[in-house]
Amino acid sequence: MSDLTKLILDHVRDIPDYPQPGVLFKDITPLLGTPEAFEPVVDALATMFPGIDKIVGIEARGFILAAPAAYKAKAGFVPVRKKGKLPAETLGASYDLEYGSATIEVHRDAFAPGDRVLIIDDVLATGGTAEAAVDLINRAGAEVAGVAVLMELAFLKGRERLAGVDFRPLVIV
Repeated sequence: MSDLTKLILDHVRDIPDYPQPGVLFKDITPLLGTPEAFEPVVDALATMFPGIDKIVGIEARGFILAAPAAYKAKAGFVPVRKKGKLPAETLGASYDLEYGSATIEVHRDAFAPGDRVLIIDDVLATGGTAEAAVDLINRAGAEVAGVAVLMELAFLKGRERLAGVDFRPLVIV
C-alpha cells in the first residue's frame, strides 16, 4: 500500500445507512479537515493529467477537490451542478445513482473547442455521474482527457460505464 493510499484510507470514515438504509457512505470530511492529508491529495489530482485546460468539479464534494487542483494545475475550474443551479444557458444529462436519479448541468459556454478537460469527483460508485459529466463535456465540444477520483468503490463496477475514458482513482476499495 502506498503512503498516499494509507493516508486517504486513514482519513475517510464509513457512515452506514446514509443517506438511506443499505448505503455505506464514504465521509471525506476528516481528510478535508487535515491539511497533512488534504494537500497531498490535491497535489496528486492536480498533477495526474498534464496539459489540462479546464478541471471540472462535480457537485458537491467534487468541487472541494477540483477547485484547488485547478488552481495548482493553473487550469480553469468549471462547476458541474445539479439541475437548475446555473444561471446561464446549460447542457444537461440525467443519470441513475445507487439510491435514486439526478440531472447535472454545465454552462453551454464553459469550454472552448478543443479544451482538454479533467473531471474530478470524490467517489466513483455506479459511474452514472461521471458518465453524465463525460457526455456533457463531449457535447460542449471539449475533449475529456480523463476522470480522476479520490476513491473508487470497485464492487459497484462503475468504471465499466467509462469505457474508452482514461480513469484514475487514487484509492480502490
